[in-house]
Amino acid sequence: MTRITRSLFTVLLSLFVLASCSGRHDVHSGQGKTVYASVEDVAAGRIGVLLGSTHDQYARKNFTRATILEYKSLPDLIMAVKTGKADAGIYNSVQLPELLHEQSELGILGKPLFSSSTAMGFKKGDQELRMSFNKFLAEIRRNGVYDDMVRRWMNNRDTRMPDIIRNEKAKRKLVVGNVFDMGLPFTAVSDNRLIGFNVELIDRFGVYLGRNVVYRNLEFGNLIASLATGKIDMIGSVLAITPERAKSIDFSDPYFDADACMFALRKNIAVPGGDSGNPDNSDVPTSFFSDVVESFRNNIIRENRWKLIVEGLQVTIVISLLSALLGTFLGGFICLLRMSKNMVFQSAGRTYITIMRGIPVLVVLMLIFYVVFASVNIDPVFVSVIAFGMNFAAYAAEIYRAGIESIDRGQTEAGVAMGFTKVQIFLDIILPQTVTRILPVYKGEFITLVKMTSIVGYIAVQDLTKASDIIRSRTFDAFFPIIMVAVLYFLISWALMLLIDRLEVRSFQS
Repeated sequence: MTRITRSLFTVLLSLFVLASCSGRHDVHSGQGKTVYASVEDVAAGRIGVLLGSTHDQYARKNFTRATILEYKSLPDLIMAVKTGKADAGIYNSVQLPELLHEQSELGILGKPLFSSSTAMGFKKGDQELRMSFNKFLAEIRRNGVYDDMVRRWMNNRDTRMPDIIRNEKAKRKLVVGNVFDMGLPFTAVSDNRLIGFNVELIDRFGVYLGRNVVYRNLEFGNLIASLATGKIDMIGSVLAITPERAKSIDFSDPYFDADACMFALRKNIAVPGGDSGNPDNSDVPTSFFSDVVESFRNNIIRENRWKLIVEGLQVTIVISLLSALLGTFLGGFICLLRMSKNMVFQSAGRTYITIMRGIPVLVVLMLIFYVVFASVNIDPVFVSVIAFGMNFAAYAAEIYRAGIESIDRGQTEAGVAMGFTKVQIFLDIILPQTVTRILPVYKGEFITLVKMTSIVGYIAVQDLTKASDIIRSRTFDAFFPIIMVAVLYFLISWALMLLIDRLEVRSFQS
């Protein structure tokens, strides 16, 4: 036990040292002496964009010599530019001021690239809801509410949500797909609640309809798929109107126009009368402990961000345990089919194992959520349990079979000679020895399952990893949230390994 504790302490200390050192030098790992005077200077470089965005399409069309790097969230895009993985990034000019306020080492490069109109997205054929939003939008434009929202969120950079009495007891729900880490002024999480221009707009629309607004936190690339399959009623994230998207969804009237700009490290941007921008005192040395304390305060304490971690941790643990439980029993049934003397049952078991082990679990997760339960309003957590449980069952079945077949047949024959029934032979002779032999392998698959649950954010489950993404969208800290989540996953795995080790010892003793 002492050796395990010492190893744990060493791992945790190493991770925090890595976080501190990386965070302290992240702005110096870019291109160094490279200086950009305009966007043309990056035309053959590495340009980061948000996956599936209009920025992505524009970059591929207009920067044909560049290497286009696609990222699934704004924090990932920011991290890429800060650490030099990308020479520059493209994002909305409306959101860049908030970003540059938090990240003084970044700056805007050149003039706006293009402008686009943003609108809410609705399912094809749902004209009633779309027309209702258009009427609502026209009404708040007339009575001055819209102008007041623009003044507060866009011009004054206010982050306070007004008191809007939501219809939480309303029987009908309005399920809205959004990207919680999109960033202010549109959407962000503060004090464990959603804030932003789009959030206020949708909340007011819910009151207008007399419906209870329910938000789903989705990856940007999954918004249209979720709408098309009926998982959400409308898209409430920042979504530019394009002909290609109009083929899959219907757009509301535009509610805002935004420019797209390129940004890069300030020290790599040429300024009039000098070589490049200033790194803004980023060379001032700070101590390791002060870095850790400040990162902890900024990522955990401020705005009660620890609540996001706690909630995400609970979801991760629930999905892991329920998936393992489902997979353990389902694996036993699949093993029974696989070892059956009936060729039909045996083929069914073998086919299930082959399919589940041959398809990535992320694909299984997406298929079950968007295809199998396409027309069913189902909790994404429940879908996650089913997907991971089915995947785990395939591996568990083979583990059981290998354990059972490793036991000498002579013991079965001895049991028959002593008058035992087949059930008694299995429960009293085969099963105890099988459990003892398979526990080490089962433990490894269980830990793998826990780590695989980090992908559930793709179907709007706010787990531990997704909580980290939301925090990074507010703090723009490239390293501490990731290191923190790595430590928490390690602690979960370590605790489960200790638990299974105790069961293993007891099985040997018995």
